Amino acid sequence: MTKIPPQIPRYDDLKVGDRLPALVLPVINRTTLALYCGASGDHNPIHVDIDFARKSGMPDVFAHGMLSAAYLGRLLTSWVPQTALRGLSIRFTGITHLGNQPTCTGEIVEKFEADGEKRVKVALRCANQYGIDKLLGEATVALS
Repeated sequence: MTKIPPQIPRYDDLKVGDRLPALVLPVINRTTLALYCGASGDHNPIHVDIDFARKSGMPDVFAHGMLSAAYLGRLLTSWVPQTALRGLSIRFTGITHLGNQPTCTGEIVEKFEADGEKRVKVALRCANQYGIDKLLGEATVALS
């Protein structure tokens, strides 16, 4: 099955307050964490070893912060090509526990021109199914 790429948004068609299509991910489970360990090379035992996590004061293992950061990157690159990204900053605000279902969202908060390009600033958010923020961030995207 061939996936048709989304239409690239045009600067003139966007306004402050417009939202990116939300990215709703599957519930975080132990398989998700094990696969991410292999893909990322981050084998910190706090993410896969329940005994280690409990000795560290946590009730169970939990997701890598960078897994959720990757989800925010996926939100952006599902909206525009990676080559359109001019900046990305992310702040970790909470732990994504097993059973959490991440949802990534974005909202255009500014339109401006810089270095001869038309750009938008996008406020980013990754929250669980209860609306509790896990990551907040901001991206700058160049558009035609």
